[in-house]
Amino acid sequence: MLYHLHELNRVAVRPLRAVAHAAIRVYRHPFVPIAFTPYGRAVAASWELVERLTRRHEKPVFGLHATHIGNHLATVEEEVVQERSFCRLIRFRRDVARQDPRVLLVAPLSGHHATLLRDTVRGLLPDHDVYVTDWLDARLVPAARGRFDLDDYISYLMQFMQFLGPDTHVIAVCQPAVPALAAAAIMAAENHPCQPRSMTLMGGPIDTRVNPTKVNGFAATRSLDWFERQVIVPVPLNYPGFNRRVYPGFLQLTGFMSMNMDRHVGAHMQLYHHLIKGDGEGAEGHRRFYDEYLSVMDLAADYYLQTIKTVFIEHALPRGEMRWDEGIRVEPRAIAKTALMTVEGELDDISGLGQTRAAHALCTAIPDEHRVHYMQPGVGHFGIFNGRRWRTEILPRVREFIRAHA
Repeated sequence: MLYHLHELNRVAVRPLRAVAHAAIRVYRHPFVPIAFTPYGRAVAASWELVERLTRRHEKPVFGLHATHIGNHLATVEEEVVQERSFCRLIRFRRDVARQDPRVLLVAPLSGHHATLLRDTVRGLLPDHDVYVTDWLDARLVPAARGRFDLDDYISYLMQFMQFLGPDTHVIAVCQPAVPALAAAAIMAAENHPCQPRSMTLMGGPIDTRVNPTKVNGFAATRSLDWFERQVIVPVPLNYPGFNRRVYPGFLQLTGFMSMNMDRHVGAHMQLYHHLIKGDGEGAEGHRRFYDEYLSVMDLAADYYLQTIKTVFIEHALPRGEMRWDEGIRVEPRAIAKTALMTVEGELDDISGLGQTRAAHALCTAIPDEHRVHYMQPGVGHFGIFNGRRWRTEILPRVREFIRAHA
């Protein structure tokens, strides 16, 4: 019923959105004199806020068409090289013949699309052969394709590593730190020839008992049954995934926004002032960020609930009790051939300081010379993989680490 009410609300605001579109066109039309007055700009700015707040933000595109490799401007093309029911593996193919390290960038499956890592990919492209996990919106996956849970997620990662072959370097950002570490551990226990050469875990919840955040506390103080009753709903009839049980994107977005509501309200007021002043550059920066941030997708219920239980309630991985595929124990201590780097942000309010670094204590067989930990001062969760600090301070260290173990 909740999902249906949400869809009904989307339909109900369509007339208001139509009015907003018309008003914006009128008050910004070059042949309308009032458009050049402070009053006209204020009216247009107000209607733009209305339009943006009632918009359904669809999946963005990466939009990465070129990269600089040395003095050469190389063209970049997206290529789907593997496809599963819930994920596509995308390669960013560059038109250069270079044997750069092959990187599997594991995008989070926690509400936002893989395009959230656009800046991460942009930074890696000049020096790496980049592949990205592009997770699919569960509401668009027909129920006939079956279920998807955390075990399937780990299986996908192992399949992708096998497809990419030996000498692959894995970078897992946020949530996938746990399944990426689990996949590497399982492959190491089997002495699989395609276990990764290196693994970089960035801002991930390896052990949420360490320095718990509000997000961790919320999950830890509620039962799995509570989550199933409160946030799991079936997909409505108007989507391909009709009747699939999901954790809807609009509920996730509500949770994201409520964590820093003052900041988001302030950002939209700033947009309003940018528009009134005619500051197109400032307004465009806001639009780019929120077009990405407000674009969310549904998560398969089985995956979401198993992740909550395994990572946030039972802390199964750090306690040595995590199992995969109906009983196979996940043992990070089996990892010996994969170099390990962990990256944390000083101000991270999603994965607290020490939660990612905890991976080193679990991977006891990795030699000290094959380990690196880096804490970036002055950045929060998104600053680890996006923005100036990522490009100027974190990326060079990640690049150096990968090259050292290529």
